[in-house]
Amino acid sequence: MKNVIILGASGSIAKQVTNLLVKKEDINLTLFLRDARRLGNKDVSRRRVIEGNVLNYSQLKEAIAGQDIVYVNLAGDLEVMIKNVVQAMSEEGVKKIIFISSIGIYDTPLRSVLIPYRKGADVIEASGLDYTILRPTWFTTVDEVDYETTRKGEPEKGSVISQKSLATLIVDIIERPEQYIRANLGVNKPNS
Repeated sequence: MKNVIILGASGSIAKQVTNLLVKKEDINLTLFLRDARRLGNKDVSRRRVIEGNVLNYSQLKEAIAGQDIVYVNLAGDLEVMIKNVVQAMSEEGVKKIIFISSIGIYDTPLRSVLIPYRKGADVIEASGLDYTILRPTWFTTVDEVDYETTRKGEPEKGSVISQKSLATLIVDIIERPEQYIRANLGVNKPNS
């Protein structure tokens, strides 16, 4: 049984990941978000839902306690948020983190909108945790699973990725985290 927490569980990708994970009997799922009403009418009765803010360290640390995998689906002041997450994970002995960043965070010059995603990735890479950083291209809502990955330092490919494809990859990482330790991956639809 794996204990998995999704930070920022009301995001569009996080909701798709939740939809896939709730079908798995070997996952104890915790959804952490500021307002549980943003989950909509989803039946999450078998899941633990915590209203909280990652900027509130005591709330965050309490939610991370006992988890095996932390999936971070946040936006905003990511450097501060990620520092809180890394500290809480370190103090609670949780090693695996999955972080959604963005395509283009290693471009020069770096576009200002991508600075928070780059800072978040830098904090995670320096943390000593067993991280997987995903740098997806722009999202579509197409109902398909079709993706490829590139490693950090390789040219990023493609221009789009379906939300369902990204969610499927995240669930694969949760199910087989040992295959994605200290991985920083670009994610796109082939030939897009």
